[in-house]
Amino acid sequence: MGEKGAPEVYSIAAHRGFADALVAGLVPRYAEPDVGLARLTLLVPSSRAARTISEAFVRHSGDSGLLMPRMVTVGDLDLDEALGSLLDPLGADDIPPAIEPTQRWLELADLVEVEYAKAGRAPLTGASRLRLARELARTMDRVLVEDVPPAALIGDPIKDMLGSLSAHLLRALHLFLGVQDNWLERLRELGRVDAATRRNLLFERAAKRWRDQPPEHPTVAAGVTSAAPALAGMLRVIADLPNGAVILPDLDLSMSDDAWHELGRAGASPEPGGPVFGKGDALTHPQYHLKLLLQRMGIARAEVRPWHRKGDAAGPPERSHAISSLFLPPKASQSWIDLDAEKRRLSGVRLMTSATSEEEAQSIALLVREALEEPERRIAVITADRSLARRVVQHLERWNIFADDTAGRPLSLTPAGRLFGLLAQIVSDGLKPALLIGALAHPLVHSADEDERRQWLRSLRKFEYELRGPSPAPGFEPLREVAGEAKAAEWWSGVEQVLEQLVAPRDELGLTEALDLLVTASEALAGEKIWSREDGRALSAMVDDLRLHSSALGTAIAPADVAPILRDCMDEIAVRPSYGGHPRVSIYGLLESRMARADLVICGGLNEGSWPQRPGPDPLLAPGVLRALGVPGAEFRIGLSAHDLAGAMGAPQVVLSRAQRDTEGPTLASRFWLRVEALLGEKLADQHRESAIPAMLPQLDRAPDVAVEPYPRPAPQPSRELRQVKISATALDRLLGDPYQFYAREILGLKKLDPLAADPFGDPALRGTLVHDILDQWHKARVDSPALAIVPFAEKVMKEKQVHPLFWGLWRPRLCAALERFERWVDEAAREGRAVIATEAWGEMQFEGVRVLGKPDRIDRLADGTLAIVDYKTGRPPTAAQVEAGYALQLGVLGLISRHGGFKTDDGTISGEVTGFEYWSLAKEKGEFGYIDKPMRVGRKTTGLLPDQFLPEHERYLREAITKYISGDAPFTAKENPDYPGYTDYDQLMRLDEWVVRLAQPDGDGA
Repeated sequence: MGEKGAPEVYSIAAHRGFADALVAGLVPRYAEPDVGLARLTLLVPSSRAARTISEAFVRHSGDSGLLMPRMVTVGDLDLDEALGSLLDPLGADDIPPAIEPTQRWLELADLVEVEYAKAGRAPLTGASRLRLARELARTMDRVLVEDVPPAALIGDPIKDMLGSLSAHLLRALHLFLGVQDNWLERLRELGRVDAATRRNLLFERAAKRWRDQPPEHPTVAAGVTSAAPALAGMLRVIADLPNGAVILPDLDLSMSDDAWHELGRAGASPEPGGPVFGKGDALTHPQYHLKLLLQRMGIARAEVRPWHRKGDAAGPPERSHAISSLFLPPKASQSWIDLDAEKRRLSGVRLMTSATSEEEAQSIALLVREALEEPERRIAVITADRSLARRVVQHLERWNIFADDTAGRPLSLTPAGRLFGLLAQIVSDGLKPALLIGALAHPLVHSADEDERRQWLRSLRKFEYELRGPSPAPGFEPLREVAGEAKAAEWWSGVEQVLEQLVAPRDELGLTEALDLLVTASEALAGEKIWSREDGRALSAMVDDLRLHSSALGTAIAPADVAPILRDCMDEIAVRPSYGGHPRVSIYGLLESRMARADLVICGGLNEGSWPQRPGPDPLLAPGVLRALGVPGAEFRIGLSAHDLAGAMGAPQVVLSRAQRDTEGPTLASRFWLRVEALLGEKLADQHRESAIPAMLPQLDRAPDVAVEPYPRPAPQPSRELRQVKISATALDRLLGDPYQFYAREILGLKKLDPLAADPFGDPALRGTLVHDILDQWHKARVDSPALAIVPFAEKVMKEKQVHPLFWGLWRPRLCAALERFERWVDEAAREGRAVIATEAWGEMQFEGVRVLGKPDRIDRLADGTLAIVDYKTGRPPTAAQVEAGYALQLGVLGLISRHGGFKTDDGTISGEVTGFEYWSLAKEKGEFGYIDKPMRVGRKTTGLLPDQFLPEHERYLREAITKYISGDAPFTAKENPDYPGYTDYDQLMRLDEWVVRLAQPDGDGA
């Protein structure tokens, strides 16, 4: 493959399709009669690359068959892959074994604790300590891969910059140095090395062996682009072998020397021992890592030769020139000014913009569906946004197209991982309603037997219905009471046996013990189903690994740390689907897409933060420190993602896609997208826009254009029998103002469901219920303790009800200030002969043959023997004018119940004439919280009912409602009085938005 002694290094241009072009060239060069390519050793970067190349061999051989080469993986650290057996043979006894990653992680966490104690810093929680240990391990690997000796961290270049580092970066550096020193000592004790160190030693060992004794048969490295020094040295040896070659993907051989020089030093120091990376290096350029690799191999770009074979899915040759121009560094980009239109054109490349990420997923799915109509056409969707990938998969299923997302999902998002995580949260956070219902209703629970699961869910739904509302007090006893009310006590007894050990009080537990508890609970709920699929197998492997090493090391954590620790562990594990998806559709992440090729490639999620992803700065070593050590900065990964895009753009047909908004708000177009638009120019960019799919998308879920009658304003007319219902004091104004609401609640029996763990902070109704409970309990407690102060009592009740911290911080001071005034007014009234005689007492009467009932917040006996009814309000109470208009009739109806019926208490029935009607509001008035208002025209009020009109007018309203709706046959018309300020709970049921606009039309009936 060239003159003897010259390094054999080749580049396959982006448009040729790496895997297919590679195979097209290897077969004629190395195939031998009878043995085919069996004597060829092919080094590839990852197992995914090996699979892609294998598929290319199958396509190339067709029906004739071919003995394929021996493929050995170099092992991609980002994919957590090991080296192939050729590079890591069983007999490599001269190299110490690598420490297990989990053992390393747990031991580093212990060393972090030691260093924090030495520095006199407050100890970290278990989860924070293990999270920091994981970051330490990543930074160590990053330094080790670059073959940086530990002594370099205390060398002169680092010492010289200590004065310029901020305090927190200095602390981080000291922590890293301390942990690293202790860890190296620990490795010497164990006789082991870090995996990255062993990897470097194995590369050096293979290079030395091949240099001293060149292999008899051909050895080729294909697609390996990692610029790690040890790997680069081995690649140089392979390039120098008599039968060796190195084949690189997408090295731009057409870039001018000036542009190549503009990329920066890329590992070439201007002076011996000087820095190998400059501040101005173009780390984000797609060719930078290849320049770094060539520098470390000792190969000049001019020595690299083009690979002239191409694959079946090759793009047009001019595409590579356009891609080269697209990614020129800044100064070289000035050549765009004089670039001809033909050289700007990206033939076969389309730009697709969607309004939202959901529309983008639908559009991509539609593109795939359209492309599959052409036989044998292969489609690849590439995106770094796994949420977008999952949406695309779901949209494709509507057409029975089952595509596998080869990047996988984090274990924490899989069914097995979710159940395990929910149970871990119960260990950490206790029996919170949402966690409890989420775990018990999980799809894996009792899923082996349909009848058993059906019965389980039946009991669970009853329990959940009773559990809704404010959270019960901690512990099992309140939940037993809920289960009893739900008539599911026997079912709950079984649940309690499963959960009791998870929430047993303890200050600390071993990580092994926590895992055993979770495994026992998981199996009790889900049986073998928890382990039966690929996610369960991944979970089982994770649990076994953690159990093994935490048991040996005695790792102990607080219960509160169990959930975050396990969630972090599961987030690190990608669960990839078992194969069996559509043979012509693939969905890749950026790492998985390398070398992949298809006839149509769709690059989705081209927004900043997605492609490229935001470079996260190293939390322990400052950028200047990394640069001085000869370690590429965080921006290096942007260059890799740019190279991924350049490779993808070499396909015959390419669609670049982005969304203008995602779930968090407006998005910023990827820098790569902006460069494409800038290269094309406004006129050419418009010609490259994908217009057919966005135009088709709105029609995808639209019903056929048929005449549809406008939905009428609801006005149900139930039978006389169904109308025979009670009227509550709070429902009379609803019946008159919006009869449909009354119909839905009282006749249909539909009520709004409270959320689980409902919190008064966000719900005014629950806030009112809390205040009512406090005042009710306080009044009853004062019977035995007349001097009981209300503020400490109220705070005690709030703590028992576990109100939200924001409620405690923001609402508690306001409520307590108002309640303090309430207490003063009650005491002052008592001295004047007014006494509280009942709170929250139900009363009823028969009126016109209809049962009318209500429950006043408080009933007082006035000095003259008559009664006063008090209604508490957390906000502003209804005005006297609203009462007169019939919008707030509760107090008047309660007064009628007292006159014609009575209120039952433990001491008998209370009845009599009511002369006092009062709202006690906790709202702010005249600079203070809490005031009293009377809903009548008294004092300076100019509107409202006079006191002697108050009850007669309410009686008229009540009689009108009964005559019209309960005894009569009037329809329960929705929004009978549009001005009535009622609730909105039933607006969707009445389909309000479909007809309310017609109320403003001349006929005004909404029909």
